Amino acid sequence: MSVNVVTSVTAMVSPILDDLGLELYDMEFSGGVLKVTIDTPAGQEAGVDIDQISRVNRLLGRELDHNDVVPGRYTLEVSSPGLERNLRTPHHFQREVGKDVSIRLVAEHEGQRRFAGALVAATDATATVRVTDTAQSVEIPLALIEKAKTVFVWESQPKPNSKEARAAKRSTSQKSVPSDHQTSDHQEVSAQ
Repeated sequence: MSVNVVTSVTAMVSPILDDLGLELYDMEFSGGVLKVTIDTPAGQEAGVDIDQISRVNRLLGRELDHNDVVPGRYTLEVSSPGLERNLRTPHHFQREVGKDVSIRLVAEHEGQRRFAGALVAATDATATVRVTDTAQSVEIPLALIEKAKTVFVWESQPKPNSKEARAAKRSTSQKSVPSDHQTSDHQEVSAQ
Protein backbone atom coordinates (compact mmCIF):
# COMPACT_ATOMS: atom_id res chain seq x y z
CA MET A 1 0.00 0.00 0.00
CA SER A 2 2.86 2.46 0.73
CA VAL A 3 4.11 2.02 -2.87
CA ASN A 4 0.73 3.27 -4.15
CA VAL A 5 0.89 6.25 -1.77
CA VAL A 6 4.41 7.16 -2.89
CA THR A 7 3.43 6.83 -6.57
CA SER A 8 0.29 8.97 -6.11
CA VAL A 9 2.05 11.65 -4.04
CA THR A 10 4.94 11.76 -6.53
CA ALA A 11 2.44 12.52 -9.28
CA MET A 12 0.96 15.33 -7.13
CA VAL A 13 4.21 16.93 -5.98
CA SER A 14 6.09 16.82 -9.31
CA PRO A 15 4.20 19.72 -10.96
CA ILE A 16 4.52 21.79 -7.78
CA LEU A 17 8.29 21.25 -7.72
CA ASP A 18 8.61 21.92 -11.46
CA ASP A 19 6.87 25.29 -11.02
CA LEU A 20 9.28 26.19 -8.21
CA GLY A 21 12.42 24.98 -10.02
CA LEU A 22 13.00 22.21 -7.46
CA GLU A 23 13.38 18.42 -7.59
CA LEU A 24 12.06 15.50 -5.60
CA TYR A 25 15.09 13.97 -3.89
CA ASP A 26 13.36 11.21 -1.94
CA MET A 27 10.02 10.11 -0.51
CA GLU A 28 9.04 7.57 2.14
CA PHE A 29 5.72 6.60 3.69
CA SER A 30 6.02 4.57 6.85
CA GLY A 31 4.21 4.44 10.17
CA GLY A 32 1.77 7.20 9.23
CA VAL A 33 4.55 9.63 8.30
CA LEU A 34 4.92 10.86 4.72
CA LYS A 35 8.47 12.22 4.31
CA VAL A 36 9.04 14.30 1.19
CA THR A 37 12.63 15.40 0.62
CA ILE A 38 13.16 18.18 -1.92
CA ASP A 39 16.30 19.74 -3.38
CA THR A 40 17.53 22.22 -5.94
CA PRO A 41 18.65 20.70 -9.25
CA ALA A 42 22.07 19.02 -9.19
CA GLY A 43 24.99 21.38 -9.74
CA GLN A 44 23.46 24.45 -8.09
CA GLU A 45 25.49 26.05 -5.31
CA ALA A 46 22.54 26.99 -3.10
CA GLY A 47 20.30 24.42 -1.53
CA VAL A 48 16.64 24.56 -0.63
CA ASP A 49 15.70 27.33 1.81
CA ILE A 50 13.04 27.35 4.52
CA ASP A 51 10.65 29.47 2.43
CA GLN A 52 10.70 26.91 -0.38
CA ILE A 53 10.15 24.06 2.08
CA SER A 54 7.20 25.93 3.63
CA ARG A 55 5.67 26.66 0.23
CA VAL A 56 5.92 23.02 -0.89
CA ASN A 57 4.51 21.86 2.45
CA ARG A 58 1.52 24.21 2.10
CA LEU A 59 0.83 23.44 -1.60
CA LEU A 60 1.26 19.68 -1.25
CA GLY A 61 -0.77 19.64 1.96
CA ARG A 62 -3.62 21.37 0.13
CA GLU A 63 -3.46 18.78 -2.70
CA LEU A 64 -3.41 15.90 -0.22
CA ASP A 65 -6.45 17.34 1.58
CA HIS A 66 -8.43 17.50 -1.70
CA ASN A 67 -7.37 14.06 -2.98
CA ASP A 68 -7.67 11.23 -0.50
CA VAL A 69 -4.51 9.30 -1.44
CA VAL A 70 -3.05 8.78 2.04
CA PRO A 71 -5.13 6.35 4.12
CA GLY A 72 -6.10 7.33 7.66
CA ARG A 73 -4.27 9.90 9.73
CA TYR A 74 -0.77 10.87 8.67
CA THR A 75 1.92 13.46 9.22
CA LEU A 76 3.46 15.30 6.27
CA GLU A 77 7.15 16.19 6.62
CA VAL A 78 8.79 18.25 3.88
CA SER A 79 12.53 18.78 4.24
CA SER A 80 15.83 19.17 2.43
CA PRO A 81 18.35 16.32 2.25
CA GLY A 82 20.87 18.39 4.24
CA LEU A 83 24.63 18.58 3.91
CA GLU A 84 25.19 14.92 4.66
CA ARG A 85 22.54 13.17 2.63
CA ASN A 86 21.54 9.52 2.51
CA LEU A 87 22.19 7.74 -0.76
CA ARG A 88 19.57 5.06 -1.41
CA THR A 89 18.87 4.99 -5.13
CA PRO A 90 21.07 4.86 -8.26
CA HIS A 91 19.91 8.43 -9.01
CA HIS A 92 21.19 9.61 -5.59
CA PHE A 93 24.63 8.16 -6.30
CA GLN A 94 24.72 9.58 -9.83
CA ARG A 95 23.86 13.12 -8.75
CA GLU A 96 26.48 13.11 -5.95
CA VAL A 97 29.48 12.06 -8.08
CA GLY A 98 32.47 14.15 -7.05
CA LYS A 99 31.53 14.31 -3.36
CA ASP A 100 33.03 12.49 -0.40
CA VAL A 101 31.00 9.49 0.75
CA SER A 102 30.90 6.93 3.52
CA ILE A 103 29.56 3.46 2.64
CA ARG A 104 28.76 0.45 4.84
CA LEU A 105 28.07 -2.90 3.18
CA VAL A 106 25.93 -5.88 4.20
CA ALA A 107 28.84 -8.22 3.45
CA GLU A 108 32.56 -7.90 2.73
CA HIS A 109 33.65 -6.70 -0.69
CA GLU A 110 37.34 -6.85 -1.52
CA GLY A 111 38.04 -7.68 2.13
CA GLN A 112 36.15 -4.71 3.65
CA ARG A 113 32.66 -3.76 4.81
CA ARG A 114 33.30 0.01 5.04
CA PHE A 115 34.60 2.43 2.43
CA ALA A 116 35.19 6.18 2.61
CA GLY A 117 36.44 8.45 -0.12
CA ALA A 118 35.44 10.37 -3.23
CA LEU A 119 32.56 9.04 -5.29
CA VAL A 120 34.12 9.11 -8.77
CA ALA A 121 31.45 7.29 -10.82
CA ALA A 122 28.01 5.73 -10.50
CA THR A 123 25.78 3.61 -12.70
CA ASP A 124 22.41 1.95 -12.16
CA ALA A 125 24.23 -1.01 -10.56
CA THR A 126 27.53 0.26 -9.07
CA ALA A 127 29.26 3.10 -7.26
CA THR A 128 32.99 3.67 -7.73
CA VAL A 129 34.85 5.18 -4.77
CA ARG A 130 38.44 6.44 -4.74
CA VAL A 131 39.39 5.36 -1.23
CA THR A 132 40.72 8.10 1.06
CA ASP A 133 44.52 8.21 1.44
CA THR A 134 45.09 5.82 -1.49
CA ALA A 135 44.92 6.00 -5.24
CA GLN A 136 42.83 2.82 -5.26
CA SER A 137 39.33 2.95 -6.75
CA VAL A 138 36.79 0.33 -5.75
CA GLU A 139 33.66 -0.49 -7.74
CA ILE A 140 30.94 -1.43 -5.28
CA PRO A 141 27.70 -3.15 -6.32
CA LEU A 142 24.73 -1.07 -5.10
CA ALA A 143 23.01 -4.31 -4.06
CA LEU A 144 25.70 -4.79 -1.36
CA ILE A 145 25.23 -1.35 0.22
CA GLU A 146 23.53 -1.33 3.60
CA LYS A 147 23.95 2.40 4.22
CA ALA A 148 25.61 5.24 2.31
CA LYS A 149 25.77 8.99 2.74
CA THR A 150 27.69 12.01 1.56
CA VAL A 151 30.23 13.41 4.02
CA PHE A 152 30.56 17.16 4.40
CA VAL A 153 34.20 18.15 5.00
CA TRP A 154 34.37 21.09 7.39
CA GLU A 155 37.17 23.62 6.94
CA SER A 156 39.37 23.65 9.98
CA GLN A 157 39.71 26.96 11.74
CA PRO A 158 42.48 27.77 14.22
CA LYS A 159 41.48 27.96 17.86
CA PRO A 160 40.70 31.50 19.00
CA ASN A 161 43.77 33.40 20.21
CA SER A 162 46.12 30.59 19.13
CA LYS A 163 49.40 31.39 17.38
CA GLU A 164 47.80 30.50 14.02
CA ALA A 165 44.72 32.68 14.67
CA ARG A 166 46.88 35.68 15.63
CA ALA A 167 49.03 35.24 12.51
CA ALA A 168 45.92 35.05 10.29
CA LYS A 169 44.49 38.15 11.95
CA ARG A 170 47.76 40.07 11.42
CA SER A 171 47.90 39.15 7.73
CA THR A 172 44.26 40.22 7.25
CA SER A 173 44.72 43.56 9.06
CA GLN A 174 47.89 44.36 7.08
CA LYS A 175 46.00 43.89 3.82
CA SER A 176 43.26 46.32 4.83
CA VAL A 177 45.47 49.22 6.00
CA PRO A 178 44.69 52.18 3.73
CA SER A 179 47.56 53.74 1.83
CA ASP A 180 48.26 57.48 1.53
CA HIS A 181 47.23 57.35 -2.12
CA GLN A 182 43.64 56.27 -1.49
CA THR A 183 40.91 58.88 -1.80
CA SER A 184 37.85 59.11 0.33
CA ASP A 185 34.29 59.71 -0.78
CA HIS A 186 33.59 61.24 2.62
CA GLN A 187 33.97 65.01 2.76
CA GLU A 188 33.98 67.02 5.91
CA VAL A 189 31.63 69.98 5.98
CA SER A 190 32.14 72.72 8.50
CA ALA A 191 29.62 75.34 9.50
CA GLN A 192 30.86 78.93 9.40
